[in-house]
Amino acid sequence: TLRWVGGIAVLGMLAALVVFYLTRGMVKIEAGRSGRRVVRFNTIERTVHWMTASCFIVLALSGLNITFGKSLLLPLVGAHAFAELSQWAKYAHNYLSFPFSLGVTLIFLMWIAGNIPNRVDLEWVKRGGGLVGNEHPPAYRFNAGQKMMYWVVVLGGVASAVTGYLLMFPFYATDVAGMQLAQILAGVVAVLFIAAMLAHIYIGTIGMEGAFEAMAEGTVDVNWAKQHHPLWLERENARMNHTSGGRPAASPAE
Repeated sequence: TLRWVGGIAVLGMLAALVVFYLTRGMVKIEAGRSGRRVVRFNTIERTVHWMTASCFIVLALSGLNITFGKSLLLPLVGAHAFAELSQWAKYAHNYLSFPFSLGVTLIFLMWIAGNIPNRVDLEWVKRGGGLVGNEHPPAYRFNAGQKMMYWVVVLGGVASAVTGYLLMFPFYATDVAGMQLAQILAGVVAVLFIAAMLAHIYIGTIGMEGAFEAMAEGTVDVNWAKQHHPLWLERENARMNHTSGGRPAASPAE
């Protein structure tokens, strides 16, 4: 059953993203690049994000190997290589779960204030978030879509950690029935988590012009911010004007 759930969720999401890209294409910066930048994420935020993301990728691949490896990978690489690879994947899966759990905890604490739903989010959803049609509804630092992804990461990360640690340390906190339930939940949550993250990766890379720069460099173009997060940009400009004696938050690109 898990193979069907995982196959439909992961392959279905990939297919949906391909169709969406072919029909919608990349969301461009409509006004073009301004040449001015504004800080979107600081160094600590980006470090936590990339640590968590890197661990997630290894956890996802090593976890998928448990479910699909014998059918897909074993015939390609042979029994010896598959056994060696799976053993190291198990080690990586177990040990990287700790920094991943730490990362999810830090993400929860860092961004909880900006991810509480509000009325602006309802309008964002009603207008398709700028992904459907040509409208770009206003948003603060995180729009409704990003808030949904935030809670997917937090709740999915917690569920994965709890069930995963019950399996890593069997019978310390549960009995056989609890282990069976943990096994089912860990597998189902994992494949749904992976499917959701594929959408997140798409939007943050080829799906939206300028989005990747936020986590790669920490800054975004001012016109990108005006288009996607104008309410946040207004707050940033007001804050910087207040603290820097009238100098704008945005700075020229070098």
